[in-house]
Amino acid sequence: MASSLHFLMIPLMCPGHLIPMVDMAKLIAQHSVTVTIVITPRNAERYGAVLNRAGASGLPINLLQLRFPATDHGLPDGCEGVDDLPTFKLSKNFYDACTTLQQPLEDMFNNLKPTPSCIISDKNLSWTADVANKFRIPWVVFDGMSCFTQLVTHNLCASKIHEKLTDFDTEVELGAYGTIINSFDDLETKYVDEFKKIKQGRVWCIGPLSNSNKNDLDRAQRGSKDSINNDGYMKWLDLQHDRSVIYTCLGSLTRLTPLQFIELALGLEDSQYPFILVVKGGSRIEEIEKWLDESGFESRVKGRGVLIRGWASQVLILSHRAVGAFLTHCGWNSTIEGVCAGVPMITWPQFAEQFFNERLVVQVLGIGVGVGAQRAIHLEDADDGVMQVEREDVCKAI
Repeated sequence: MASSLHFLMIPLMCPGHLIPMVDMAKLIAQHSVTVTIVITPRNAERYGAVLNRAGASGLPINLLQLRFPATDHGLPDGCEGVDDLPTFKLSKNFYDACTTLQQPLEDMFNNLKPTPSCIISDKNLSWTADVANKFRIPWVVFDGMSCFTQLVTHNLCASKIHEKLTDFDTEVELGAYGTIINSFDDLETKYVDEFKKIKQGRVWCIGPLSNSNKNDLDRAQRGSKDSINNDGYMKWLDLQHDRSVIYTCLGSLTRLTPLQFIELALGLEDSQYPFILVVKGGSRIEEIEKWLDESGFESRVKGRGVLIRGWASQVLILSHRAVGAFLTHCGWNSTIEGVCAGVPMITWPQFAEQFFNERLVVQVLGIGVGVGAQRAIHLEDADDGVMQVEREDVCKAI
């Protein structure tokens, strides 16, 4: 029987934030709850295949498309996600543009049927609290981090051991009705329990959200309807021995410098294991491609190494019997996807809370080993002269 409940979901337009909320929408809709996802046209196109398929199957999922004013805020036309930014120096412009979605959303709110019962928004979109308050409905935040990381961050802030941590926008979150976490109790029981104490019990671990994708088509298109050439690397995986392949992907936002990318590639080559390497370079991609072309790297590893340029169907790859390890940046989505696939991890955190996730993986859970990264990279600068991890570090960790 259809429910009168209607959840309005407002994700941050960034793959690591939007993808789990799309998964969450499907899970909620399976309980006969109407779900409306606020999204921009480019992202609707990118993620629409999975959502439209869910809707066609009878799930009550709707898309509310709002124009994203990219050019009004100094962004390139069509730039509607954090991963679209030509440089992370434009991050403030992007967040300013996100804020302007508030008024058109409020203008359309009363047209949504049934009337929304609550708002679930990414915790980075603090303006959504004002929308919830205006229409007198609960505001629930989705936090894409683990309870372990939440607890560590809370304790650091409470102790004032590092005064810079007061820059985090934690005050707004105090007004939230509760927090949704992409995790599950058995993974981090002690930390879930402690975090619930801090939040007066209003913490719901409803993960792993990636497990909502039950068929290979959903797994393949999770994150992009344009994930092409799957057949090529999936057929290659079919030819490999069980648990023999190193799958290497450092997330949708990480941009290794050419120097650091070369060390990663050579470390994979020296390991003598078959591997998949997802190539991302942002504004530096031409330099990386130049090295690949001039060094003969691809010809040397032909048959043993596969390079994927663009979006990789990560959940589909990790679930393949041939994958034996996951070299990851320790973003929480990737971390929990590796856990769900039962694949040990090689950890190379890059920035933000990824270093906390590495501690959970390596020191608490004991399911991974680090390459030795000691310092966060800064997304807004090139860090050209800095090389933290050398090929020997990569090879040793493998």
